[in-house]
Amino acid sequence: MGQAWGFRRYGGPEVQEFFDRPDPVPGRGEVLIRVDVAGVNPLDHLLRSGLVSGLDGGRPFPRVLGMEAAGSVLARGEDVDGLEVGDAVFGFALTGGGTYAETTVLSAPHTARIPAGLSATVAATLPVAGTTAVDALDQLGLPAGATVLVNGVGGGVGLAVARLAVGRGLRVVGTGSAGKREYAEAVGVRFVDYSAGDVVAAARELFADGFDGIVDLVGGASLRTVVPLVRDPRNVIAVGDVSVSELGGRFVERRLDRESLERAARLALDGVLAPVVTAVHPLADAPAALTTVENGHAVGKVVLTSAEVDQ
Repeated sequence: MGQAWGFRRYGGPEVQEFFDRPDPVPGRGEVLIRVDVAGVNPLDHLLRSGLVSGLDGGRPFPRVLGMEAAGSVLARGEDVDGLEVGDAVFGFALTGGGTYAETTVLSAPHTARIPAGLSATVAATLPVAGTTAVDALDQLGLPAGATVLVNGVGGGVGLAVARLAVGRGLRVVGTGSAGKREYAEAVGVRFVDYSAGDVVAAARELFADGFDGIVDLVGGASLRTVVPLVRDPRNVIAVGDVSVSELGGRFVERRLDRESLERAARLALDGVLAPVVTAVHPLADAPAALTTVENGHAVGKVVLTSAEVDQ
C-alpha cells in the first residue's frame, strides 16, 4: 500500500484527501513508476473540479491528482517499447493514474528516459510546462529579433516560455503581479506590472509599434485587454482559453509524445529551458502546494517529492 492525494468526487478543495491504495497495475502501453518528483499545475485543480473531465482517463473514484512526474520504472505492461525496469523516466499520467502518490502509472508513448545530467526535479517540470513552452513558440514561429508579449509571465509555463523565447533571440515583455517581477527580469524579460495601471499603455512605452506575437497564459478579460497590442491577431497563442479563436488568435497545439519530451530534456540540459522551481514540498504538503497554485500565488514551478532526490 502507498499513500496518494486525490478526490472521491468532483468539487473544490473540500473534496481532496489522502488515502492509501495498492500500487496500480500497468495496463497495455503503461509503465508503473516509483514517483520521485511530481509537478503541480493549474490543470490539476481543473481536473478535480470536473471542468475537464475528459482528460481524467475514465478511472473510477477515488482519483489521484497530478499529471506529470519523474521517477524510476518498477514494472511494464504489455506493448511497451524503449523503456525497461529500472530506467529513470519522466512523463505524463494521461491515462488517469495521477502523480501525487508514491507510485503511479504513466502512458509509455508519452514517457521518456531522463538523460544523464538532468535531475528528476527538472525532468518532472517538463511534461506540462516545458513542452507547452516549446509548442507555443514553435507555433508562433517568430524569427530572432521579433517582439513577443508573455501575458501572465510569472507562473511555471510563463517563465518557461519567457526563458525559451529569450534563448531564441526574441525580445520579451511579460505581464504579471508585482511579486513576480524579480523572477521575470532574472530570465531576461522586460516586466509590466498589471496591477499598477494601464497594461496596454505600459507595454506600448516599451514597444510603441506593438508586438509580433503574444503567448497568453491568463485568458478571459486579460487576454482581451492585450490582444490589441499584437500586429496580427493570428499571432496570439493562448494556452488556456479556447475562446481565443473568437479574437482571431489560435489555441496552442500540443505535442505530448516521447520525441517532444526528449527535445524538451535536451533544451533543459543546454540551459535554454531550465525551469524556475521556486517551491519543493514533500508529498505530505500536497494540500498547501496545490492551494498556492490554485490561488494564482505560485511563482515558477511547484513540485512534490516522495523521495530524496537530486534537486
